[in-house]
Amino acid sequence: MRVLFVCSGNICRSPLGAQVLTARLGRDASAFTVESAGTIAQDGAPMDGPAAVQSIRLGGDPSAHRSRYLTAGVAASADLVLTAERSHRAAVVSLAPRAVQRAFTIKQFARVLDALEPSDLDGVSTATELVDRVARLRGTVPPPSDPTDDDVDDPYRRSAATHERVADEIDAALAVIADALRAVR
Repeated sequence: MRVLFVCSGNICRSPLGAQVLTARLGRDASAFTVESAGTIAQDGAPMDGPAAVQSIRLGGDPSAHRSRYLTAGVAASADLVLTAERSHRAAVVSLAPRAVQRAFTIKQFARVLDALEPSDLDGVSTATELVDRVARLRGTVPPPSDPTDDDVDDPYRRSAATHERVADEIDAALAVIADALRAVR
């Protein structure tokens, strides 16, 4: 399964998400290809320093990260797209319309997973089936009262405290997502 994280510059949130998910998957990570891209990324930039610090704190490895620009091919090839913001999800779907069923914000995917009953996942035995089921059931889970609650703030050029808060939000969502992916890999 190919999991794609998307943010703006691909130097903070999306590489952090990819690295933390890989760390959380542990031994099961080999069953997944986890990558990232950015809607306005400049190809080849290293991860932003404060974001890299947070990745390391949460078990990630930022050393090999190089940013890349989101293309239609990259978006279309992913089995699950997890974006930092709703605007990034819209950009993914604009580039690859068929991705609409497998594109979510990071927090939305975790929120829907968390709200499902165990019986909602009956018969789900693969990660692809999990994504399909969550896509089908996302409309049954009430959205947050403030739609921006599904977005992850951009910490770029902000305080260390902001980077830590954002990393903790991403990590909390990925804890739910990694558990679900490991259960069906």
